[in-house]
Amino acid sequence: MELTAYMNRLPVLDKGWVWLAGAGPGDPGLISLLTLRGLQQADVIVYDALVSQEILDMAHEAAVLEYAGKRGGRPSAKQSDISERLVELARAGKKVLRLKGGDPLVFGRGGEEARYLVSHGIPFRIIPGITAGVGGLAYAGIPLTDRHTNSAVTFLTGHGADGGLAKDIDWDALAKASPVVVIYMALSRVGLIAQQFLKSGRPAEEPVAVISRATTSDQVVLETTLGRCEDDLKKAKIEAPAMIVVGEVVKLRAGLDWLGALGGKKLSADVSSVRPQGERKMDFDHEG
Repeated sequence: MELTAYMNRLPVLDKGWVWLAGAGPGDPGLISLLTLRGLQQADVIVYDALVSQEILDMAHEAAVLEYAGKRGGRPSAKQSDISERLVELARAGKKVLRLKGGDPLVFGRGGEEARYLVSHGIPFRIIPGITAGVGGLAYAGIPLTDRHTNSAVTFLTGHGADGGLAKDIDWDALAKASPVVVIYMALSRVGLIAQQFLKSGRPAEEPVAVISRATTSDQVVLETTLGRCEDDLKKAKIEAPAMIVVGEVVKLRAGLDWLGALGGKKLSADVSSVRPQGERKMDFDHEG
């Protein structure tokens, strides 16, 4: 079927509706057809800080773009104001696209916004996006799971509701049970996070990768370890937004860095140095 014909068969963004859509981790090519449909039909697009201009340029020429970005440590729109604005626009009969970086329901407050719409009787649709914890790792050449390393993975945020580390994380249980941990919004707290893992028994030589501006032309990947990551990050001057990956899967980047290969990097398929968590020595006899 011709693409145009298929696009015309997709759901229509009606007046008075809000579509909560994910814009993916950065590369415009990673948005979904439904998100593209919303961009081309919306009267108003309320977008986040991590949505690129290239994606916004796909919008209908008559669409009104409203910035509603929130970035740590910077003046930002209040969540309550954003949610109220969505209701206001929908009640005015507008076709509203709420465009959020990554996936709207993965550390994106999309659930909060959807509940607010429900409480005010506003119809909505949720359109998933590729979250940075998946897409960002793929562009860095790091598999989220691999039979050589792990059959489990944990996503967590490095930014709790009160501004510090999230208080509902059992670090001891996490260190023992999750071979691979992907951490969002943690760049400014990498030292505290590394200390938590080390106290909970993960070895100082545990591989760590920090992926900055994932999937964009400005992507930077720093490979380090739990013991060195704080110092290495300071030296490298890595900037947010960034993902942090802890686990043996980081070593697999030596053979899977496809972006590096485009630039001439030689890849290696050798996985002899990669060991599952159960085969690595871990010190769980710690104090505190």
